[in-house]
Amino acid sequence: MTPPRILVVDDDREFTRALARMLSYRGYAVDAANSGQEALEAALRATPNLAILDVMMPDIEGTEVCRRLRQMGERFPIIMLTARDAVTDRVSGLDAGADDYVVKPPSMEELLARVRAHLRRAEEDTEDVLSFADLRLDTRTREASRGDRTIALSTTQYDLLRLFLTHPRQVLTRDVLMDRVWGYDFEGESNVLEAFVRQLRQKLEEQSEPRLIHTVRGAGYVLKE
Repeated sequence: MTPPRILVVDDDREFTRALARMLSYRGYAVDAANSGQEALEAALRATPNLAILDVMMPDIEGTEVCRRLRQMGERFPIIMLTARDAVTDRVSGLDAGADDYVVKPPSMEELLARVRAHLRRAEEDTEDVLSFADLRLDTRTREASRGDRTIALSTTQYDLLRLFLTHPRQVLTRDVLMDRVWGYDFEGESNVLEAFVRQLRQKLEEQSEPRLIHTVRGAGYVLKE
């Protein structure tokens, strides 16, 4: 069974390493970032099951990172970390879309308990059906449909479509798509992504339905009306 992936973000590298070691020791897969920009890139590269996000960072504050992640459609739980205990700071984080707020330095046992609680709730709240416009994807049966028409998908086509549906209206770069669907160590043909996007479009537009997966020249692809 794949362990839950946790993204740890803090500009204090020593604290980040210590927290990452503790979480890894408890069996979690951990990605670490030391700035707001790194956090956004890491979350897009490999969507975590949960993020622990520091508020005070030199480039993009954690509250703004949280807000952008929610605007991108990311729904994983976010626990904010801050040295500030003002009510207004906690309210700002929660209004930005955070699920919890922990004052630094945290009790590691309490932080672990909150991580477990949020992961449990997230697992219970996982959507069985993803949809956009008239396109639906059932994650239980791995079948897609447009209107009343059922579309059979290969494993890779399913993975690719699911990635688009979890990031609607967001431009996904070629590198992100290759990393998330095929993995970093993929050594196949360089045009494999283009070939699969073409196949997926053919299936989605078999009855002349409007195109949903669009090419953004020089950038990547986007799912939009």
